[in-house]
Amino acid sequence: MSTDTVSPRTAERTSQPRPKSPTAPARPGAPRAWASKAAVNGVLIMLALYTLMPISWLLVAATKNRRDLFGTGGFSFGEFNLFSNVLEVFTHNDGIYGRWLLNTLLYAVVGSALSSLISVAAGYAFDKYAFAGKEKLFGVVLAGVLVPGAVLTLPMYLLASKAGLTNTYWALLIPSLVNPFGVYLARVFSEGYVPYEVIEAARVDGAGEVRTFRTIALPMLAPGFVTLFLFSFTASWNNFYGALVMLNDKDLYPVSLGLHVWNVSITESPEMYSLAITGSLIAIIPLVIAFLCLQGFWRSGLTAGAVK
Repeated sequence: MSTDTVSPRTAERTSQPRPKSPTAPARPGAPRAWASKAAVNGVLIMLALYTLMPISWLLVAATKNRRDLFGTGGFSFGEFNLFSNVLEVFTHNDGIYGRWLLNTLLYAVVGSALSSLISVAAGYAFDKYAFAGKEKLFGVVLAGVLVPGAVLTLPMYLLASKAGLTNTYWALLIPSLVNPFGVYLARVFSEGYVPYEVIEAARVDGAGEVRTFRTIALPMLAPGFVTLFLFSFTASWNNFYGALVMLNDKDLYPVSLGLHVWNVSITESPEMYSLAITGSLIAIIPLVIAFLCLQGFWRSGLTAGAVK
């Protein structure tokens, strides 16, 4: 038999066309998912622009001289005059702006540090100790969270007036120590970061309650402390209404109230416009520095207190 002879069955198999491999059907939800992602990104971009536009305008306006400030567009650069504006801010009225800045640092840093420490200690006590009326007292703390701070300004002023503390540094420092929301948040952090087993082990080893809190619980609560400090620091730095009610001496003003005084005087002295703008730009720099310096520590301590 010749080798070129092919059987009919083999010829039938080779003559039939090969079936095409099935293609994956298009997912019906893909366009909808793409549209949803585009909508979310669009909203985020709009919110970012809404947030950054005032800061961008402030940064551009602080670089202009008085002529370009009113003669050019809001986002148009003119003659670069930033350093001269900054120098004028710190030399105006015998350098009163520098004193306002130092006052604000005192109110914000010292007050926020003490407030955060008190809140962390109170939250730790509410979490780790059992005492009579604990939940009722914590309910009072939660009720304090619901009360707006502006409502308490007048009663605080009356109390400070009777105590002779108005128009002093204590008029703003003492009220800043009380932070019901900080106590609530500190209890949440204590429940998540400080295990009971660690506290019991420290007590078995003979450590007292104060030493246990200072050497064991407080380092574990460092992320919570930093969180509370940032919240309190921002609130103290932007505190305007409390300072307006409590203080009359310009040497005790925080920078927010001082800038308000400059802004009010613009109608009588138009040259104060550039001072108010440049002073506002300088006033936000410490807030930016605080967040940039503390965010690394904030992230690095998020796993503190974890039990392996």
